[in-house]
Amino acid sequence: MSTAPIRIAVDIGGTFTDIEILDAATGEIHQMKTPSTPSDPSIGLLTGIREASERFGFSLDQVQYLLHGTTIATNAVLERKLPLGAVVTTAGFEDVMQIGRHGRTDVYAITASPPPALVKRRLSFGVPERMGADGRIITALDEQAVEALAGALDQAGVKSVAVCFINAYANAAHERRAGEILRALLPGVEVSLSCDISPELREYERMSTTLLNALLVPVVKTYTDRLAGKLKEEVPQTQVYLVQSNGGVAGLPKAGREPARLLLSGPSGGAAAARRLSAALDEPNLVAVDMGGTSFDVSVVHDGVVSMVNEGDVDGLPVRLPMIEMRTIGAGGGSIAWVDDGGRLRIGPHSAGAEPGPACYGRGGERLTVTDANLLLGRLDGSSFMGGRMGLDRDAAGRAAVDVAGKLKLSPEATAAGVIAVTNSSLATAIRLSLFEKGMDPEDFALLSFGGAGGVHACEVAHELGMNKVIFPAHASTLSAWGILWSDITHDLASTQIGLLADIGPSLADRAVGLARDGDRLLAEDGVAAANRAFEWALDLRYQGQAFDLRVQLPEADFSPEGIAKAAAAFHALHRQRFSYDEPSVPVEVVALRLSAIGRLAKPTPAPASGAVAGAEKIRPVYGRGGFVETRVVAREAVTAEGVAGPAVVEEVYTATYLPAGWTIRSHTTGALVAERTQRH
Repeated sequence: MSTAPIRIAVDIGGTFTDIEILDAATGEIHQMKTPSTPSDPSIGLLTGIREASERFGFSLDQVQYLLHGTTIATNAVLERKLPLGAVVTTAGFEDVMQIGRHGRTDVYAITASPPPALVKRRLSFGVPERMGADGRIITALDEQAVEALAGALDQAGVKSVAVCFINAYANAAHERRAGEILRALLPGVEVSLSCDISPELREYERMSTTLLNALLVPVVKTYTDRLAGKLKEEVPQTQVYLVQSNGGVAGLPKAGREPARLLLSGPSGGAAAARRLSAALDEPNLVAVDMGGTSFDVSVVHDGVVSMVNEGDVDGLPVRLPMIEMRTIGAGGGSIAWVDDGGRLRIGPHSAGAEPGPACYGRGGERLTVTDANLLLGRLDGSSFMGGRMGLDRDAAGRAAVDVAGKLKLSPEATAAGVIAVTNSSLATAIRLSLFEKGMDPEDFALLSFGGAGGVHACEVAHELGMNKVIFPAHASTLSAWGILWSDITHDLASTQIGLLADIGPSLADRAVGLARDGDRLLAEDGVAAANRAFEWALDLRYQGQAFDLRVQLPEADFSPEGIAKAAAAFHALHRQRFSYDEPSVPVEVVALRLSAIGRLAKPTPAPASGAVAGAEKIRPVYGRGGFVETRVVAREAVTAEGVAGPAVVEEVYTATYLPAGWTIRSHTTGALVAERTQRH
């Protein structure tokens, strides 16, 4: 038994819970997967940790850090499993959540389909008060009205309240006072203030974010309290952190107060891993694709930097918080194949999930999924799946294909090939959109493929996109958890400051001092030593008269004339890349100053991967471009720098890689496998 501290990262997905374990004594990193338990995700998490302890020889009281990505907040919003909540806003603005924005995502639809409002109109309350956009008090807060409102909220039985006053980002005094009154009069009711969650302009986005946070507090706190209780019994020495949408982590208290920051918790680990691998592989431009059992997540690393956005959305609802830019579609190994009324083969977005799972899992699933199709085509081996601990039933997959095959008037194998072709097309479209909207060309990028289901699709998807290189990192199946393993504490702070960039340098410098003070305070509360703190700065900039802005990273908080000129030049370059033009003669306007306050967590040095013994090479029929072909099947450890030419299947414990004809795969010094296209047609 090792006595050194252990660091564990967990990514709970819809089908499997992925776990990475770093042993500080040896630097060794271990991976494992265990089925998720949707009814209570903490059960699968603790089951996996216990299994890992037995398999890799450490005791639970050695676990120093537990870094945990979770989809509990996202699922609660998607499934609308939220408590009864209310909005308190400035009198006259009670309809903001019902009105929303009138943008049309489907320009060809006859009628718009806005997302259903999170609260009913009868639970949107207004109180007399008004702040000006410059922070001046126009109408004082009517405290008696707030006190009277508390009685109405209590009578309605609400569990959460979002307070979002107009222009509170400029002066939060009224919001804070209203919050004090409501918390005093409504014990047990969760109160979220927009000045704490999203202190930025644009009232609908700010209100939506604050309301989402308020509704998620009871959901997430229930989970974190339950998790903390179980961990205290079984893993008593561990410090627990939850992964945020920005790729950093937060302690359980902050995660419980601000759960809206967890809405992209799980997928952000994969993007963080891609950023780290970009440097190790000397590949500054990567498209990172994570294909698991339920979804397909796309993020982009450009010039070694992961794209960040100030706003995302969940189920059509805006979330005005910094997060890793990501595109997600419902296409994973468990995605269900079906035929629509027009006779077209469709894939997803519905998934078989972990329970019952694909038909081949033998747990009661009866509908054809992408995993079933890959098994029927020979790209997966039923006997070696999950290292042989979970066999796959090919006959059950064949039976599941009969219904879809009958509707398409095809054989089960041809139907399975169609499922893969349609899936690959959907994956390629998601990647194409992620790049084209940034003015980027797929041919300038390598594809970084990970997730348990990604390897059998990646090369064909890359071929469709005109990409020539695909990278399969070590621990590909659990890479999101691997990325989480190296996460740091991150607090995002912002200060809205509108004005011409050339004119407000001194004001920005003053705001930077205030944000830095707040960042130091938050990191000190986390127990981060001053030597382990780092600040990353950004400005939201736009051309004067524009309605949207771009986030421009700053090397430092330099608001001297020289620093302002560099920021403006960076904005012009970014605008030109995104929109194919820039206008240097038009004044640049500031919208907000942003700070990411980072607390570096201690990280042991990982050891080189141990040389595992390669299994015997096999031959089996695998469906390729011309039908079934006798194909080499090799263990990952057998792939050397000399390479293996396709067609071939590369197998490892938790995933497999399909290499079509015209591709060659080689080992890399980092432990990754790199596949390159040798035939360009």
